[in-house]
Amino acid sequence: MDDNLSQSPCAGHGMVIPDSWTGYNLDVFMLPNHYCEDLECVFIPHGIIVDRIERLASDIMKDIGDNSITVLCVLKGGYRFCTDLVEHIKNLSRNSERFISMRVDFIRLRSYCNDKSTEDLQIIGGEDLSKLTGKNVLIVEDVIGTGRTMKALLSHLEEYKPKMVKVASLLVKRSDDSNKYRPDYTGFEIPNRFVVGYALDYNEHFRDLQHICIINEKGKEKYKV
Repeated sequence: MDDNLSQSPCAGHGMVIPDSWTGYNLDVFMLPNHYCEDLECVFIPHGIIVDRIERLASDIMKDIGDNSITVLCVLKGGYRFCTDLVEHIKNLSRNSERFISMRVDFIRLRSYCNDKSTEDLQIIGGEDLSKLTGKNVLIVEDVIGTGRTMKALLSHLEEYKPKMVKVASLLVKRSDDSNKYRPDYTGFEIPNRFVVGYALDYNEHFRDLQHICIINEKGKEKYKV
């Protein structure tokens, strides 16, 4: 692996990918042909993503093992991350003295238009959040940018008085307009670039990519709404 991607994770920051990282050439990976002209590079290969998630699962087991938790998956972008994370936790639980009993629920948040985050946060599925009262909750999110969306969700959840709330995010972006919110568990800290793949989308496209990639300007124009 390139030295730029091999930095040791810092507590709370995950694997830090510097602004200078330019990614991998598309030609060395298997990609759907219909997307190749719309992508700039492979930013984080699938294998690295999966290995990092396994470590996050181990960290979660150490912190909150021997608990019953409700995993609140933020759709749609978080479903791949959530699926892999839950599977790793289950595998670790089978071979550990500590055990996590899990149930999975889902919520949708909508705050993006094309590649821009907006102030308008829509929470879909919020009528079911009363089930979280008194429960240990692990929110699983795909990417945290400014932090405003997650802070709004956490504030909303406070109304239902959960016993504990932890947040795991696959990606955290370094953003000039960030409110400095940090999740409890971070896969990768990345530059403030718009990424797609591994269920992250641009207007519902690119979710089927295995790798996390950078969309180019042609792709943004092609799929904008």
